[in-house]
Amino acid sequence: MDVEWVQVVFRVVHVVTAIVLVGGSVFMRFAVMPAESELSESDRADFRGRLLRYWGKFVHGGITLLLASGFYNYLVVMRPLHEGDGHYNMLVGIKILLAMVLFFLASALVGRSAALKGLRERARTTVTVMLILAAAIVSISGYLKIRGEPIPAVSTAVGTGLTAG
Repeated sequence: MDVEWVQVVFRVVHVVTAIVLVGGSVFMRFAVMPAESELSESDRADFRGRLLRYWGKFVHGGITLLLASGFYNYLVVMRPLHEGDGHYNMLVGIKILLAMVLFFLASALVGRSAALKGLRERARTTVTVMLILAAAIVSISGYLKIRGEPIPAVSTAVGTGLTAG
């Protein structure tokens, strides 16, 4: 019973954190960025600095929570249920890789690295790419949640005409 409770907590933390970060990114892209474009250059720079200082705490904390809860959910809960399911594991691997790219872009936007200044200067494009990545991650997650039982692999023994299942 206690294990189920922990699993529910980790799942809720994962989903709620994703909702906050993706929702915040949508808000930034379609409300904040158009509004800040109406400010003077000096006011825009000041506003953006203040905004990213606060939003950065959410981004970094959210990435930490997503990594911790995601790896717990995968390694402890889902992986044992999908032992030997190559299709499931492939899609989870793709989802993790996409998430790492998303985390990098999100960190670059709220960071101060001179090497990543170009991503901040093209923030609209960067956030748009982030939202596309988030949609792909959510789509993969949704598919994995509803796809049902995996179809057992059937392989053909070379040269014998026999099949193994």
